[in-house]
Amino acid sequence: MKKINLISTGGTIACVPTENGLAPGLTARELLDLLPGDYSEVSCLDLFSMDSSNIQPEEWVTIAEAVRSCIGKCDGVVLTHGTDTMAYTASMLSFMLAGIPIPVVLTGAQFPAAYPDSDGRRNLENALIAANSLTGGVYICFGNSLMLGCRAVKTRTTSLNAFESINYPYVGTVSDGRMFTLYNPVLPSGFNFSTDIDANVALIKLIPGMSPHMLDLLPDCDIHGVVVEGFGLGGMHSIRRNHLEAIRRLMEKGIPVVLTSQCLYEQSSPDIYEVSRPLRDLGIISAGDMTTEAAITKLMWVLGRTKNMQVVRMLMQKNLVGELTELG
Repeated sequence: MKKINLISTGGTIACVPTENGLAPGLTARELLDLLPGDYSEVSCLDLFSMDSSNIQPEEWVTIAEAVRSCIGKCDGVVLTHGTDTMAYTASMLSFMLAGIPIPVVLTGAQFPAAYPDSDGRRNLENALIAANSLTGGVYICFGNSLMLGCRAVKTRTTSLNAFESINYPYVGTVSDGRMFTLYNPVLPSGFNFSTDIDANVALIKLIPGMSPHMLDLLPDCDIHGVVVEGFGLGGMHSIRRNHLEAIRRLMEKGIPVVLTSQCLYEQSSPDIYEVSRPLRDLGIISAGDMTTEAAITKLMWVLGRTKNMQVVRMLMQKNLVGELTELG
């Protein structure tokens, strides 16, 4: 095996029973000791011992910096992480570590690795195998499947195949101790490390009858960018409760609005139906076929670079790390 570094952040995979319920308690080395075989050559770093529900932008920066410090010292990184926010972390790391020359493979578990029937030991072993074989980039390895980090979404709460690759081919699979490549993603070359992000981004999921005044309140909450999950291809109310006018008011205040769909698969677009055509005229930014997690983290990352609306629009609609299928 090549030289691999294991970074642990907690999560279910590291959980042990406590009087208040399951809580992360196992170190990276203790996780490796649960696996069959000899992993004594794997370097370990215990970064956090946190439930992933508590992983926030500050932790993303710390993780990215820890991964960057591994470059030149190892051939790949495995990052153990709780499943609930793993897709957000994988997406943000994809932007922060754009062009990274080594693979960064996130994994975790639905059940603590110390449990006899846990999926954690298999997932960790598979992630180590994947990190030994993959090219540079950020990935998630879960349930024998390998996904590009900025395309993965947690779609199940307890099933062992908790993650799916959305609008993008699976990168590979791991079986019988070997990784099989299914798709070679074209990722950027030239490492461009940046942890400058603006976390003042809101996600609004529209529901029938929602008051547009909720959107009007966002500037008072110091929100600098908004991702809106519209209906279907990206529709929203234009009668009685006019969301279109609320979107216009936000953009007039210099707050970029990104339109995505509540549907998990396929792309959003304001260009198809009459009800959403005015959104295009307002200059709303289409998320295309990005996942919601990718759209949110990308907007944070872009706003960390610029507040210029035209530059934000250009970057959001440009494929940077495999997160977006650009339209002709």
